[in-house]
Amino acid sequence: MVSASVATAKFVHERPLRVYWEITRACDLACRHCRATANPNADPDELSTAEGFRLLEQLASFGEPYPHVVLTGGDPLKRRDLFKLIDAARGLGLRVSVAPSATPLLTEKALLKLASAGIDAISLSLDGSTAERHDAIRGIAGTYGRTLEAAHVARVIHLPFQINTLVCADTVDDLPSIYQQVCALGAARWSLFFLVTVGRGQLLQPISAARAEQVLQWAAGLVRRPGTPAPIITSTEAPQLRRVAMQQSGGSGAHHAAGIRDGNGIIFISHTGDICPSGFLEVAAGNIRARTVVDVYRDAPLFVQLRDPDSFHGRCGRCEYRWACGGSRARAYCASGGDALAEDPLCEYESVG
Repeated sequence: MVSASVATAKFVHERPLRVYWEITRACDLACRHCRATANPNADPDELSTAEGFRLLEQLASFGEPYPHVVLTGGDPLKRRDLFKLIDAARGLGLRVSVAPSATPLLTEKALLKLASAGIDAISLSLDGSTAERHDAIRGIAGTYGRTLEAAHVARVIHLPFQINTLVCADTVDDLPSIYQQVCALGAARWSLFFLVTVGRGQLLQPISAARAEQVLQWAAGLVRRPGTPAPIITSTEAPQLRRVAMQQSGGSGAHHAAGIRDGNGIIFISHTGDICPSGFLEVAAGNIRARTVVDVYRDAPLFVQLRDPDSFHGRCGRCEYRWACGGSRARAYCASGGDALAEDPLCEYESVG
């Protein structure tokens, strides 16, 4: 278990598996949990098209296997050069996914254009099993209907899509109903986004560690069977799902995402070029306007620290699953007042060692 996780960690010391690039913070929604505190207008200091091209070239210089680039925001469809950036990335051999917002910009025509551009997938958000529940989180009426319509179109045109769902006090009791809807929509993946109280998310209430354990136990038990429409289930800022899945399987092998977390296999580029461990741990270790992404990812002290779970503090540092899980570094940073190596308060597991 540990050796496989260590091997994964050593591989991702050299190159990230996923790069999340916030190409803009402009968005026409007002989501209550928005990490980016997005607004309708673009920041005049966001990376230019030319700077975006240089960033993509830097990402390709990590070498094969290339990182998977996720274009996020804000709303990527608010950038006029979105498809130029996708074409440039694909020309460099980079795989690309896009995380659009459910606004009037997300039309059938836009989805067809995204599919024709050769992207791997899109992600859509579903935070409630009814319009009332979902739109209350999103802050704009009609987003629920647009999300379902976008999922329908994506399925018809064979564009794979992931559904993201916020896990907080307002949504947790609705998760079983949302899961049934995710299955019915035909999503390839369902990612549970456990609230980190940053940005507008500071106004929402996280669930307790005990409730999180119950949710993770339930989610890990939703086994995907061959030939069924059930999605692959993943988590964001709750790597404890790996520990739970490994416990349920009797420790028969490492979880497929073992060792991957903020700064270790994951990197985030802000709309102004800041290089951070993740969008929820938006602590800049450099900026692409001054340093290359490759150098920062491999050598910046913050990233080096985040890749050594033996140095983590509290229960996370002594847990036997620290290499496979490691806890949410973003939540640890937020809850401790600035220590990215602190223990993750979402987890109540106590090491048996």
